[in-house]
Amino acid sequence: MPRPIWKGSISFGLVNIPITLYSAEKKKDLSFKLLDKRTRSQVHYERVNEETKQEVPWDNIVKGFEYSPGNYVVLTDQDFKKAAVEATQTIAITDFVDLASIEYSYFSKPYYVVPGKRADKGYVLLREIMKRTGKVAIAQVVIRSRQYLAALIPQDKALVLEILRYYQELRDVAELSLPAGSLEEYKVSERELEIAELLVNSMTSEWNPPKYHDEYRDALMDWIEKKAQSEGAMPPEEVPVAAKEPAKVIDMMDLLKKSVEQVSQQRGEARGRSREREDRSGKSGGKKAAGGEG
Repeated sequence: MPRPIWKGSISFGLVNIPITLYSAEKKKDLSFKLLDKRTRSQVHYERVNEETKQEVPWDNIVKGFEYSPGNYVVLTDQDFKKAAVEATQTIAITDFVDLASIEYSYFSKPYYVVPGKRADKGYVLLREIMKRTGKVAIAQVVIRSRQYLAALIPQDKALVLEILRYYQELRDVAELSLPAGSLEEYKVSERELEIAELLVNSMTSEWNPPKYHDEYRDALMDWIEKKAQSEGAMPPEEVPVAAKEPAKVIDMMDLLKKSVEQVSQQRGEARGRSREREDRSGKSGGKKAAGGEG
């Protein structure tokens, strides 16, 4: 059972639902330390004064905000307390909106919401009314002294509290150079769209999260284990240097057609392997059953 992150309640109108938050993430990042390659001793960071190059003791370190180049305002713990929001234990719902109206870039971090004692009825009521209306709840919550914007979203039997980024935290896409002209301007033909749609349809399947995993992490972990077993004596692998090829003109229509053919072939082979496994399983089961009866 994961450790609870936060305990409090959900409030909307006069309804109050005691809940507990659990992180919905399982961090799988590999952690590395800096070592001295001569002795394999760990290397630590030092707090060094930029001007004197001397190490600074902790009691002389303060927090400062650079309000203009080279000019800082020093902030004390008291300054932070003055600006801190009131640390309530409430997920205070302010609005209900359509989930589709929230752009993907706003989503930041999920938490699972679990009802407290004797709070099942209110939890189920909120969950089911959001499912029925197709709405999600927008709320504000203070976690570890910081105020967050959040969306409360029904997911199967659970409510998920998704931390949202504030509007000011996102870059305006107007700052980026994005293609914004017509299809004709980029020479995208109706036939290319039709073939592309055929490709998308041929690659469409049910969403299956366990199907996807971090291949880089798996490969790196496998290499680390092999290297640990050989005490770091494995010779480095030679990486072939790819020869530079002249730039080619891309025939989009040809690529799309070949992609459709490739996907169809791969899906067909996968279905064939699946049927073979089922046939073998059926025969094996039949033999066992026949042997059991004898």
